[in-house]
Amino acid sequence: MQAQTLKVRVDALREEAHGVRSFSISRLDGRPFDRYEPGAHIDVTSPSGITRQYSLCGDPERLDSHIFAVKKEAESRGGSRSLHEEVKVGTELSIGAPRNLFRLEESASEHILIGAGIGITPLFSMAYRLAARQARFTLHYFARSETHAAFMTLLARAPFDQHVKLHFGVQRDGFPEELDACLREAGPGAHVYTCGPAPFMDLVVDRAQARLPAEAIHLERFKAEPAPATDNPLDSFDVQLASTGQTVRVDAKTSIVEALASIGIEVDTSCGEGVCGTCMVDVMSGEPEHRDHCLSKAERASNSVICCCISRSRSPVLVLDL
Repeated sequence: MQAQTLKVRVDALREEAHGVRSFSISRLDGRPFDRYEPGAHIDVTSPSGITRQYSLCGDPERLDSHIFAVKKEAESRGGSRSLHEEVKVGTELSIGAPRNLFRLEESASEHILIGAGIGITPLFSMAYRLAARQARFTLHYFARSETHAAFMTLLARAPFDQHVKLHFGVQRDGFPEELDACLREAGPGAHVYTCGPAPFMDLVVDRAQARLPAEAIHLERFKAEPAPATDNPLDSFDVQLASTGQTVRVDAKTSIVEALASIGIEVDTSCGEGVCGTCMVDVMSGEPEHRDHCLSKAERASNSVICCCISRSRSPVLVLDL
């Protein structure tokens, strides 16, 4: 169950904003990339050996190259710093296949994209697709200033310019009113998509839920927030393989991924924090205790899938489709 990896070459670097660099890559074997849906992200292993997830932000119809952007974090543990400081044109990197937990809803009557800072990246690929299909959409971009806003050169020209609304220098206490203005004309069939810092996204969700059903609000997190407290913790439980009936014990200090590895079942992981969705496995029976940050409310409610790197079980036995 190991994820596919590809060797790629960095063909171009561009300083998109203060502390934000974009990377245009192509396959070393010269073949085109597989198609992906807007909102997808890839694993990128930096020269430091650290793997992080970055959204694809180019035109999804272009298969000769992928584009992703990286913000250099002040408290980087080596991933973003390595990509900014050690990568140059011609550098070879390893990437994973695109994964998508942040898809456009095809049935939506209109699409409202709300991004803050580096959160523009998955929304930009959505804007490419929506513009190509002449769909009804608006991209609201919040940033500290124009110098902190990525992809401004592209956003300022066709086909994006008529759909983009810029919100620069909005103070924290002004966000609710500004977001209400962004959502004021949302029709009953509208869907909202947001990406950015966690407090910003939480506020977008809060304001959007006053106008739209929860299933019409979509978000993408860059990193995990503290796991919510549970009212029914189990220190240990059993995980059973649906294919063979084999069972393994998961104790309080062991993840499901680690327990499965101890009996020779490898579940691929990447972030280890329940953000990227790499380790998702279908649940055949039992009740997961969801601690991830990538499943939708509907997926959580159905208990049909679990992120094995971080989530646990509310039932004594959890049967997985393995």
